Amino acid sequence: MSARGHGFGIDIGGSGVKGAAVDLATGELIQERIKVATPHPATPSAVAETVAKVVAQSGWDGPVGITMPSVIIGGVVRTAANIDKSWIGTDARALFAQALGGREVTVLNDADAAGMAEDRYGAAKDLDGLVMLLTFGTGIGSAVMYNGVLMPNSELGHIEVGGQEAEHRAAASIKDRDGLTYAQWAAEVSKVLVTLENLFWPNVFVAGGGISRDYAEWIPLLTNRTPVVAADLKNTAGIVGAAMAVSAGIAP
Repeated sequence: MSARGHGFGIDIGGSGVKGAAVDLATGELIQERIKVATPHPATPSAVAETVAKVVAQSGWDGPVGITMPSVIIGGVVRTAANIDKSWIGTDARALFAQALGGREVTVLNDADAAGMAEDRYGAAKDLDGLVMLLTFGTGIGSAVMYNGVLMPNSELGHIEVGGQEAEHRAAASIKDRDGLTYAQWAAEVSKVLVTLENLFWPNVFVAGGGISRDYAEWIPLLTNRTPVVAADLKNTAGIVGAAMAVSAGIAP
């Protein structure tokens, strides 16, 4: 299956490798999302085999965009979160292209893909200027777009805020670990957002990650000046952004 105006994205996570074809006019999936458990250990060869399995099950025969929980520079993996450390230094683009029979492949950071999707189709679709997506989960992922153009591999969860890394202060996992109330946790998130807005002056923050589903419990409690909106696309954002990237020839 392959058609003009459609793309295919794969989102590699710690628990599952998920993929689907996407209507690039609307950002909607045009087939049921396919999910195969992430292999353990999640070595390059094992993950590449799983990606090939997802694409084969879908019947897709065109280019494929793939997200990874990693910094990606020139198609090469520079960091490894929730995947095997043997990925570091691997040319992921070449590996996946070979596993998929030599077809065109783009590989990018998972938060970057989600940010692109939210900027084009989701919570920030009607906004110009600087858009900053932050995903609150085990850590804090980030994506920075200016008028729809991605600045890849921002890794803003590692910025220092009050003597701590931002994600050690305000990741969703910290709320769970320390038993914080939404008000207590929102105070920590606010400190991170104030630091970022003083450096970058974004037009909007888009809050993603699983805790964004509970946005009504904590976004109104934030005290930073920049508007904060909850992500719209939830668990399809990575797939949609990956399909966008390969269709647009974006290759960090």
